[in-house]
Amino acid sequence: MRRRRALWFWVFVGPFAAGLALFTYIPLLWSVGLSFFDAHNTVTPTDFVGLDNYTAMLEDSAFTGSLRTFLVFTAVIVPVTFALSLALALMVNRVRRAQAFFRSVFFLPAACSYVVAALIWKMSIFNGVRFGLANTVLGWFGTDPVAWLSTTHPPWYWLVIVTVRLWLQAGFYMILFLAGLQRIDPVLYEAAAVDGARPGWTVLRHITLPQLRATSVAVVLLLVVNAFQAFDEFYNLLSDARGYPPYARPPLVYLYYTALGQGQNLGLGSAGAVILALIIAIVTVGQARWLKLGKSGEE
Repeated sequence: MRRRRALWFWVFVGPFAAGLALFTYIPLLWSVGLSFFDAHNTVTPTDFVGLDNYTAMLEDSAFTGSLRTFLVFTAVIVPVTFALSLALALMVNRVRRAQAFFRSVFFLPAACSYVVAALIWKMSIFNGVRFGLANTVLGWFGTDPVAWLSTTHPPWYWLVIVTVRLWLQAGFYMILFLAGLQRIDPVLYEAAAVDGARPGWTVLRHITLPQLRATSVAVVLLLVVNAFQAFDEFYNLLSDARGYPPYARPPLVYLYYTALGQGQNLGLGSAGAVILALIIAIVTVGQARWLKLGKSGEE
């Protein structure tokens, strides 16, 4: 019986484990190895350079500038997405009829490709000519068209990037918050009503938010990690036939051009990827410890 169970276990798990090792772990380890070599136009280098690639990346103003771009992006997208997804969850949770419909409608954008959404935002909504939806609306009020993706003073491109990310992600995190809301015992709200607590901010602050603490911590961690990994919307919104502009360049876009661009410097690109992975790990662990992930939300 034990042998049969082990056999069926590997029948079902084996293909997924093999795919995970082949397409994730082996490339990851290979990338770490490449970061210690001078790997121009090759994935099998022989010239060992030690930590030179890491030193070069940390001294590269373009790479450190991409990290600053990430900080700006994170400082905006994390709190805005958190607040919007929580507000949607609270509204959907109060709906008594067709709740499944509204839940599906808000979640549906999460199934959309980032590339497709970015192209829709770029070509249809925030087109830099008078035919774009945003400029059409501005025209109704007598305002001149705005070159949304090429205007840096003020940086209107942030509006395009943030709105497309909000549209794509808010529904997913709404589902997480909604699951947390539905786990709250209704007795807590009944007891608060008996004690005279008025529904609204008081109940939200003293009952709902403390009960959502574990969910909130998980959402914040996911938002920060996803912000670090931002690539598709930036690349598809801002790049054109001339390449990528020098502004709003997140780390993954910079590493993409370093490793796969004209220089084909896979050693530097791998070193930058390792640095970025370490930063993500440190930030995630630090957040988890600071927010006391896994501990009871009751204080």
